[in-house]
Amino acid sequence: MQQMFGWLSQVILALALPYFVLTMALGIRVAHRSGRLNTQESRRHVAGRGAGVDNALYFLVPCLNEAVVIGETVKRLLDEPQSTVIVIDDGSTDQTAAHARAAAIGTDPTSRLVVLTRTGPNSRRGKGAALNAAFPFVVEDVADRGLDPSTVVLAVMDADGRLSPGAVSVALALFADRSVGGVQLVVRIRDRKKLVAQFQDIEFWLISALSQFARSICGTVSLGGNGQFTRLSALQGLAGEPWTNSLTEDLDLGLRLISAGWRVTTSTDAYVDQQAVDTMGRLLRQRTRWYQGHMSSIGRLPELWRSPEVREVAVLEVSSYLLVPWLIVLPWSILQQWIIYQMVAGSGHGVFATGLSGVPWRLSYGALWYLLSFAPNLLIGFVYARRTNAISTGRALLLGHLMIVWNYVGYVAAWRAIARMIRGHHGWDKTTRSTEPATQVVAQ
Repeated sequence: MQQMFGWLSQVILALALPYFVLTMALGIRVAHRSGRLNTQESRRHVAGRGAGVDNALYFLVPCLNEAVVIGETVKRLLDEPQSTVIVIDDGSTDQTAAHARAAAIGTDPTSRLVVLTRTGPNSRRGKGAALNAAFPFVVEDVADRGLDPSTVVLAVMDADGRLSPGAVSVALALFADRSVGGVQLVVRIRDRKKLVAQFQDIEFWLISALSQFARSICGTVSLGGNGQFTRLSALQGLAGEPWTNSLTEDLDLGLRLISAGWRVTTSTDAYVDQQAVDTMGRLLRQRTRWYQGHMSSIGRLPELWRSPEVREVAVLEVSSYLLVPWLIVLPWSILQQWIIYQMVAGSGHGVFATGLSGVPWRLSYGALWYLLSFAPNLLIGFVYARRTNAISTGRALLLGHLMIVWNYVGYVAAWRAIARMIRGHHGWDKTTRSTEPATQVVAQ
């Protein structure tokens, strides 16, 4: 058993470390080439880039009891000229619809806001169903206006989403490339006072962002549920409705677009910020849903592999990404505990035999464990400090060490997702919002 675990540990490390290093290196390279690794540079240059692109824009904002945040979101989205904002009230029991309409008072014209209300048994069937309910309205309105669907862009926003200055122009400019079917902006957490919120910001603003920058090389960026831009003609070309009932309908849509031959990309020049999930209970529920959706998405692999529209490098990249929970996260969640046991109380050598025994063995084994476990997280901490220019080196060092504990959120969520899949559970509880000042913006 010990030899088997040791062999498995080496296999997992051989898979995980090159994947992590390559992804982070490519992401940093893309960010550096654009001059946007540091957010201060982004603030100086982002405004107005890509302006003048002639696209009609529809914002889709699915809502379920979002009264505390929807008003400010609607106001900001209506500030975008030539855009239509569609709020999909998916059976709310609060004043979501009323707050959305009140936010449009004084806009010119107020008809740029449409509130679609879903009630009864057709409501609360998931985010994908809510978005699909608005899709026929967009298609009909585009036809009435005589617009070319290839020049129409749909942008999905969460009710707490806030776009960075100039983000719309940056996103729309990417659709000048006729091969682009989708654009996903990177995400920033704006309320980062709590440690749990800062860890979420590290995940989004560093790990996920650099991964997305790297994946943009292949045109295989993952779509998310906030700051998601898609070309109408690309959506119309998909079989059935655009969004599915997947727990991660955004990831699923991106995979379908890639399989159909569309490029999905991102930009280093813009972002969308959102609230943090502020309690561990809510966070675990959210991450469990994300893992379950991600892990279920391997069902899309045959479609991807069969598609003649997808290049080999894109197939390899997407396949690797979808298999990460299965080949790395789940096995490593067990093996890491075994490695720690070997260091503290075991008599074996864990990952690699050192040929030593007693205190020298434990010291060398401990050093090896520290290097393999903490080095990637310390790198994450230091690059995060560089990217935000807002925390000290000491704080970065502390966060890097604490990331090893934060990893257990992912471990627990992955195993909870497995349990739900075995039991056939596919429902989920919506993440609740927190009240915040209307003028709150991201502090760079």
